[in-house]
Amino acid sequence: MLIRSVEKFLRQHEMPATKFGRLAAHDPRFVLDLRLGREPRDRTEQRIRGFMAGFEAACDGAAREAAHVG
Repeated sequence: MLIRSVEKFLRQHEMPATKFGRLAAHDPRFVLDLRLGREPRDRTEQRIRGFMAGFEAACDGAAREAAHVG
């Protein structure tokens, strides 16, 4: 389920739900709507999962860069 992945992402990155919604779906209510049972279209779900994967890859890359600098 998408909502479980999103909730895990929010906890891991300490990101507010509204910020995630704005960045990933251009909709600050996106996570709230998911919590209330919204079922996004397949294309939307793919876009959200892609956003999360890209965000995590960027964070991992930044962490590696920081480790090499110090």
